[in-house]
Amino acid sequence: MSMGVGMTAEEYVAPSRAVGPDAVFVRHRLKSPKVADSAYIAPTAVLCGDVTVGPHSRVLFGAVITAEGGPVEIGANCVIMENAVLRGVPHHPTRLGDHVLVGPHASLTGCVVEGDTRIATGAVVFNGARIEVGAEVEFHAVVYVNTVVPAGTAVPMGWFAGGDPAELVASGEWERIRALIGPLDYPGTVFGAAGADGGIPDIARRYARALALHNRDTVLQPAQHDRLADPQAERPTHLKQRRVSDASATDERL
Repeated sequence: MSMGVGMTAEEYVAPSRAVGPDAVFVRHRLKSPKVADSAYIAPTAVLCGDVTVGPHSRVLFGAVITAEGGPVEIGANCVIMENAVLRGVPHHPTRLGDHVLVGPHASLTGCVVEGDTRIATGAVVFNGARIEVGAEVEFHAVVYVNTVVPAGTAVPMGWFAGGDPAELVASGEWERIRALIGPLDYPGTVFGAAGADGGIPDIARRYARALALHNRDTVLQPAQHDRLADPQAERPTHLKQRRVSDASATDERL
């Protein structure tokens, strides 16, 4: 590439590489993903609709982040690992604060994770749930609808968390789990079907109609997604250099 007449090597600045050039960015419901320049989006990852990925966050192979009628907002220095699914839904956006690790095959729908948190491999967090700062959800644990896991709490491996504040129940204690889940209203919260007589056939039909909006999706060309402004981008040069060094150290730890 020519540097142009009168331009020295010292003056030439190489253009930055597009974020996630081999990932799938999808415009859905007239909204396109918005990603910080310092983020990494892996090949085979999918970002669909009103999705925001903050500075220095990483979305790894096979992860799916989709705004199905509600936005998904991911803060800074978050890691969404392989094959995790994050979904925003009507009335329940999904919001991750800063410094959140989401393990492989985890599923988060319509929930808030305040920050400084680990959601481990295979964990499930449902609509209306809130994971407060510093709480953790261990391997294959379930955080039920409309549940609040208080700050500093750890939901043990394979356990159930239900209620506000969450009561933690071992997976084999089905009678106690059943007593907790009734008032939390899973059908009404997830499917808007409280008191409906149609059961699963009615829910499936309505859900299929809503998902038919994907027929109008547009898969964007590389670098056509929206850019998220980095609030630190205009900092003095010496501070920007320190920020880059800090980011590199973070990447090495990952």
